[in-house]
Amino acid sequence: LWHKRSVLCTLLHLTAVTIHLKVKPPKSGTECTDWRYGNCVPSNGDCGVGFRQGSCDQQTRKMKCKVPCNWKKDFGADCKYRFGSWGECDPSSGSRIRVGMLKKALYNAECQQTISVSKPCPGKTKTKTKG
Repeated sequence: LWHKRSVLCTLLHLTAVTIHLKVKPPKSGTECTDWRYGNCVPSNGDCGVGFRQGSCDQQTRKMKCKVPCNWKKDFGADCKYRFGSWGECDPSSGSRIRVGMLKKALYNAECQQTISVSKPCPGKTKTKTKG
């Protein structure tokens, strides 16, 4: 009986020590909550894996990010837009446009509320001359 009690006490003591070691001490100072991040800068070229710099008060951090290779440089990879349908072809410019409304700004990016993009009209009209 005495042996069982000593084993039980030893196990309880080890459990208490283990729990004590797993508890992290409180961090000194306050945890910053207003992090501001810059644009994702690809490590090589215009797209792919890169880093973005973040800052909050006197603290800075660098985190991995990825710029998709099909992103539109005009409005950046951190601004996500919902686009409407393509408009009619403008014969004077030979292109058509569509408008995008801001859906989400990642990492507090500064984004335009609306943007427009253009592309050439499909099937160029050719004028045939009879000869």
